[in-house]
Amino acid sequence: MRHADVVIAGAGIIGLTAALELALAGARVTVFERGHAMRESSWAAAGMLAAFDPENPPELRRLSELSLSLYPQFLATVERLSGKRIPIVSTQTLQGVHALPPNARQLSAETVQALAPGLQTNGLRFFLLEEQCLDPRDLVTALPLAAKAAGVALLEQTAVTAVESQPGSVQIQTTSGSWSAAGFINACGAWATALSGISITPRKGQVLVVEHPDMYADQQLTASVRTPHLYLISRAGQRVLIGATVEHACYDKHIDPAAITALHHAAAEFWPPIRHARVIDTWSGLRPASPDSLPVIGELTAHMWLALGHFRNGILLAPGTARLLREMILEQPLSIDMHAFSPNRFAASDTR
Repeated sequence: MRHADVVIAGAGIIGLTAALELALAGARVTVFERGHAMRESSWAAAGMLAAFDPENPPELRRLSELSLSLYPQFLATVERLSGKRIPIVSTQTLQGVHALPPNARQLSAETVQALAPGLQTNGLRFFLLEEQCLDPRDLVTALPLAAKAAGVALLEQTAVTAVESQPGSVQIQTTSGSWSAAGFINACGAWATALSGISITPRKGQVLVVEHPDMYADQQLTASVRTPHLYLISRAGQRVLIGATVEHACYDKHIDPAAITALHHAAAEFWPPIRHARVIDTWSGLRPASPDSLPVIGELTAHMWLALGHFRNGILLAPGTARLLREMILEQPLSIDMHAFSPNRFAASDTR
C-alpha cells in the first residue's frame, strides 16, 4: 500500500490549486483524476474573476475577496513553476442590472458606448467593475505543470472508488490500487456525490465563440459585458466569447444547436455588431452546484475534507479555497469565518 500526506480526488482547478498550496507548505501530495487534469469545468469556464458580480450570493463575498487578494501571487507562482505565461486578457466589466446595487454609479450613455460601441441597454442600467479576466485555457496548460514542479504526484485516468476514515489515517481505494494518507480531499466537482454523500448537481453551460472579420478596431469591445442572463468577453482580435446557458441536464455535455443559436441571438440583442458574426467554436461544461449554490469546504469526518460546489466561480475561488484547506488541515488560524461553507449545514440525511 502506498502512502501520501494528503490524497486529493479531482484534478480541476480546485484540486490542483489545493495540491500546490499544500505541497509548497511541505506536504507530500498525490492527486487522482478520473480523466484528464483540468479538462472538465475548469477548461470550459470563461475566466472572469467576478468577485463583485451582483448575482453572487452575499455569503460568498468574504471568500471572493480573500481569493482575489491571493490571485497575483497565485499566478506568479504558477508562471514561475510552469514556465508558462497566464496573461490577464481584460481588466474591466460592464455590468448590466435591473436595479443598481448600493454605491454603484450608473454609467453615462457616452461611457457605455466608448467601452462597447453599439451596446444596447435594453432596459438595463450599466455600471463599471474593475474586474480581471483570464483565459482558463492558459491555466489548463500551466497549473498541472506547476503542481508537478512543486512535487505533486498527478495520476490521471485513475479514479478514487472508495474512502474510509480510520484512526489517524484514511484508506483510499483507486482503480490502480490502495493508498493510505493522513488526510483526503474530495475535489471531484460535478462527480463528487459518490464519495461525499452530499448532493452536488451538474449544471450544464453551453458557450460559443464568434468571429467577425469585417469588424473595425473602433467597433470592438474594450471591456467584458455581463448581464443577469449572458456575458460577452473579447478574445484575440475580432473574436468574442458568448456564454452561457444554465441547464439541468445531468451529465449530458451534448451541444444543442438550438441553444447555441438562441444564445447568439440574445447576445446580438445587446450588442448588434455580432449579429452576423460567424460561429467558430462551441463547447459545454458541467458546473458543480450544491443545494444552496454555495461552496462546501470543510471536514466531513475525521481526516476527510471537502472542496465542492463552486458552481460558476471555481476559477475565482480556487486560491482562497486552497488557502483555507491548508489552514484547516495544518491547524493554522483561518483567514475567514467558514460557517457558511460547512458541510454540516446540510441535513444529516444528505451526508454519511
